[in-house]
Amino acid sequence: MRFFSDNAASVHPKLLDSLAAANAADTAYDGDALSAQLNAAFSDLFGTEVEALWVATGTAANCLALAAMCPAHQGVICHREAHIEQDEAGAPGFFTGGAKLMLLDGAGAKLSPEVVEAHCAAIRDDVHQVQPAAVSITNASEYGMVYHPDEVSALSDICKARGLGLHMDGARFANAVATLGCSPAELTWQAGVDALSFGFVKNGGMGAEALIFFDRELAADTHYRRKRAGHLQSKGRFLAAQILAMLENDLWLDNARAANSGAQIIAAAAGDRLIYPVEANEIFIRLSADEAAKLRRIGYDFYDWGDGQARLVTSWNHSADDIRPLAEAIASL
Repeated sequence: MRFFSDNAASVHPKLLDSLAAANAADTAYDGDALSAQLNAAFSDLFGTEVEALWVATGTAANCLALAAMCPAHQGVICHREAHIEQDEAGAPGFFTGGAKLMLLDGAGAKLSPEVVEAHCAAIRDDVHQVQPAAVSITNASEYGMVYHPDEVSALSDICKARGLGLHMDGARFANAVATLGCSPAELTWQAGVDALSFGFVKNGGMGAEALIFFDRELAADTHYRRKRAGHLQSKGRFLAAQILAMLENDLWLDNARAANSGAQIIAAAAGDRLIYPVEANEIFIRLSADEAAKLRRIGYDFYDWGDGQARLVTSWNHSADDIRPLAEAIASL
């Protein structure tokens, strides 16, 4: 059984059905009937008027959002372990034309208001230092920790006071919402988020993510940036079809609940081995090299995550019956 990453999970059958249904001639690029439904569909989901763009990857969603907020001579505040720093091969700098990532620390890969405020206060207001233009947070974080609405709001207060944009990398946004039981609105625009990278690929999708602008003025130039970056696909209806299928009857939320539920089975078995609380669908545990090798010999795949540590990720299609043998194997080590 593979617990490497939810990126590799199978595509939900309803999305495959949506692709077949979309396989008819229509207007090219984003002028088709399905793409035209995205703004209304997401506006309904979030309870406010938004502008939604499809893109093929989470990296593109993140970096297009940051490019809309941050000019080339300024910077984006993020956690040192943020995906935009560790796993996007310099794409933020490429999309923004050279903006700096300003790296901060925080437990569980989360930023605190105090750390952000202290960093901003220490920057001189002169041309010799890079001035921040935006803050980017990941929800759920790179270590599976969830920002609550009040935490997002506290960061937003700092951003608004200093004229900074607030971006949320929501590669596992669905998992965060499922954990908190709040509405998507409470965790985003009502808490002061300006743009959200709404992830679907990790949650049963195939090849479509959504970039949601709550500050709709940011979207205007992004249409051009998306084209210039090579992300305006000629048959965009196939991306829109996937996203609409995920939104229908809250499939995105059902899938996230299933993945989160599976993670809790492993968390209960891991006990004191847990490095971080399990708040989404990622589990970080302490394993010796011999213990990791034993689990792999049984047939379980996962990533080593530093010396004596491992990361396991559950997916929407992992059933309890799939997961219990792994949990029992961990408990018996």
